[in-house]
Amino acid sequence: MKERRFVRELLESKQRILVLSFVVGVVFLFLVIRLWHLQILSSDDYHAMSENNRLRFVPVAAARGAILDRTGTVLVSNRPSFSLAVIPQEVKDKEALLTLLSTLLGLDRAEMAERWEKNRSRAKYYPIVLASNISRNHVEIVEENRLRLPGIEIEMKPVREYTSRQLAAHLLGYIGEVSEKELNIAGFEEYNPGDYIGKNGIERALEKDLHGDDGGRQLEVDARGRVLRTVSESYPTVGNSVVLTIDAAVQKQTELAFGVQAGAAVAMDVTTGEILAFVSNPGFDPSLFSGKLPADVWQGYLDDKRHPLENKALSGQYPPGSTFKMITALAGLQENRINDSTSITCNGSYDLGTSTFKCWNKKGHGATNLRKSLRESCDVFYYLLGEKLGVDKIAAAAQAFKLGSPLGVELLNEKSGLIPTTEWKLKRFGKRWFHGETIPVSIGQGAVLLTPIQMVSMTATIANDGTIYRPHLVKRIVDADGKTLRETKPEIIGTASFSKESFKLVKQGMLDVVNAPGGTGGAARQYDVKVAGKTGTSQVVRMGGSKAGTAYQFRDHALFVAFAPFEKPEIAVAVVIEHGEHGGAAAAPIASRILRAYFDGKKPPRKEAAASSQDDDEDTDENVTPAVMKKPGINGEASHD
Repeated sequence: MKERRFVRELLESKQRILVLSFVVGVVFLFLVIRLWHLQILSSDDYHAMSENNRLRFVPVAAARGAILDRTGTVLVSNRPSFSLAVIPQEVKDKEALLTLLSTLLGLDRAEMAERWEKNRSRAKYYPIVLASNISRNHVEIVEENRLRLPGIEIEMKPVREYTSRQLAAHLLGYIGEVSEKELNIAGFEEYNPGDYIGKNGIERALEKDLHGDDGGRQLEVDARGRVLRTVSESYPTVGNSVVLTIDAAVQKQTELAFGVQAGAAVAMDVTTGEILAFVSNPGFDPSLFSGKLPADVWQGYLDDKRHPLENKALSGQYPPGSTFKMITALAGLQENRINDSTSITCNGSYDLGTSTFKCWNKKGHGATNLRKSLRESCDVFYYLLGEKLGVDKIAAAAQAFKLGSPLGVELLNEKSGLIPTTEWKLKRFGKRWFHGETIPVSIGQGAVLLTPIQMVSMTATIANDGTIYRPHLVKRIVDADGKTLRETKPEIIGTASFSKESFKLVKQGMLDVVNAPGGTGGAARQYDVKVAGKTGTSQVVRMGGSKAGTAYQFRDHALFVAFAPFEKPEIAVAVVIEHGEHGGAAAAPIASRILRAYFDGKKPPRKEAAASSQDDDEDTDENVTPAVMKKPGINGEASHD
């Protein structure tokens, strides 16, 4: 019995040993596999995690390039700005930290939490910007409470400084923090949350040139976040600078001439297409958009019926009114419907079927030829001519000037305007064109729409006898060392193929508009330069012209286009005053001031005025009576157009 018992116990012991050995073997095999996985398969991942635990990346933002005018005057530069950032790997209690920051700095806790959440997928050692453009007082509070704010850093970033505040705001544009949507756009892969980016204007259109390349430092830190050494460092590269074609002095005088009136003005070099002044009024302060725009300021912009945020010079589409009569006249001359001796009798209206189309001069202009029709802006002359031509002939003449399509200016969101045709109406409305619809088109009303930049291009093309230059705003791009990287050359984009004799007749009429008795544009006359121009008044609604007491938004627009000198044109201008009613009274004086600023700028400065001219300019310009208040017409004679 004892032997059997011994044998049984021995067998049981062997079974236990086998089971135990199997268990140990399995555990050992698991350990070997795990070690192989950790040390072989995942070694790179864990090495990276180890590095992240002890490394900190400090980004160094690049300064954006400057923006200058054609004379070298700095329009936009940079100033230092502070941002509040957090390094997630050093924060143990996120909620407590956000609450403390909100209490200490008065910042929006929800906004900081949202920024943090949006960037949670980024490396834990990479700083996340919680608030941008914070004040120096905020910086001091953070430094005083640094021991209570683990992981919080202050970053210094350059932001834009607009040296002349609102000057050329729509042209220059503004910058703001890059949005989540923009970060996902192709070409913006190198941008990080919290970076500043151009939002509109030149800042947006030339973002890639202006932005520069950011740098940064890779630091090794201990468990308490103290810097042990710099592992690697890359230096930021300053963005390229942009030299614009505009003249800051002409730009300033143009904006001052508008006063509180809404509208737009563009001045262009007739021989190159360079834009000398680019104004949309009223303006705005672009520096406000670099940080958090105050709610009351934003609401003020939205409530302003003059629409200060709209770039009217580029995107405003207006009926050109009588400034379009030059196109109709050129079409008539080309089609041999009129010549320099053609004369009609204007009795103050024109009847077509059951409709009566009135001239602005209810008494009529009497016997009227081409030259007089432009000088006194006779509507009936063009009603008759338009009926003979038909809308498609007028449209062909307009399209020869590239009207009705974008001209390719460097800025984004350029509008095309509209030149109606029979085909356009059929496609747009599914209806045929009626004969009577041509009548208002012949004087720049009806469906005709042009932008101010198209109006100035049209005027420049007439001035130089048919050469159409692409309007451009950028003169050259230069690097940080002042080396020219690229330069914009004059580009001819078409030719308005009308005879020189036709251009001569139209230009002679435009000369009379400003300089002859009875001309509607006498307010643009200069004492030393011959100016040729054309006034215009365009209806906003069909109400037979503006009357006293008419609500602002229903008043007619006032327009004026001009070029000078008449003998050898250099500059063309186009002015639109929204709801200004009469071009000769409201728009022509502004064009006069633009021309005066341009030609005065070509004169050598007087020595006796050099020392104090800048101070005097600042003291007097703000108090200049708006041009609209000047007495219109020739020798005080009031004019309609």
